[in-house]
Amino acid sequence: MRTVLSAVAFLSASATVFPAGADQPLAVQAGIAVQVSPAYEGSRDYQLLAIPVVFPAGGNDLDDRVQFRGLDHLQFALISTSGFQFGPLVGYRFGRDQDDGRLLHGLGDIDGGVVGGAFASYRIGAIRASVSYHHQLTGDDTGGVVKFGLDTRHRLSPTLVVTGGLGATWADDDYMQSFFGVSATQALTSGHAVHLAEAGIKDVNLNIGSELQLSPQWMLRINGRYARLVGDASDSSVVESRDQWSGGFALTYQFSTAP
Repeated sequence: MRTVLSAVAFLSASATVFPAGADQPLAVQAGIAVQVSPAYEGSRDYQLLAIPVVFPAGGNDLDDRVQFRGLDHLQFALISTSGFQFGPLVGYRFGRDQDDGRLLHGLGDIDGGVVGGAFASYRIGAIRASVSYHHQLTGDDTGGVVKFGLDTRHRLSPTLVVTGGLGATWADDDYMQSFFGVSATQALTSGHAVHLAEAGIKDVNLNIGSELQLSPQWMLRINGRYARLVGDASDSSVVESRDQWSGGFALTYQFSTAP
């Protein structure tokens, strides 16, 4: 059920922020994303998610205005000039159920929801520095995170692009306490000690990926990510493993909305 709701919310956010003009057709990519990721942030168990995705189609260059960088990060560059980009982003943040892991029993559920925010990036040659802010707008108010990153992109052939990057994620008090903290009330119901998780860097990460143009319409994207929880996040009693691995693929078909 959570997977279905996330897909609906994500598609709705995409359609709202990036509508097609009345007289101008919109190029669209639609398909499915399959992802293996921890059952919750800090879990040592993994889950498989299959999620339908629809988003405006960009090309393969770094300076494309529309970029899909994750389920919580579909960005559109309102400003794009001389290597600098700035604009809004939308996406979806997964929540957490107390039956997702044995250490979560008694902590209660956290509802996911649509994410909104903004990003800025600057490219010098093949290197891009970026920063983005993501705040949950619906469901439980789990606060915001700021993602910092350095990434590079190389075209190895007319149909194959490889990417790599390093990053870190800062989270505010609301996010940290929601996902890593234990309140006095939760301590009574769960048996955990009280843990105050304050704002700060919650993880450092490494990302790799590739984009393979199977045909003029079909695109296959493959991604892998390693994140290391740090600070108050890593000290939380709900964390089973500080090492968080994820990966998956997205297969999309591009078409035009023109009649």
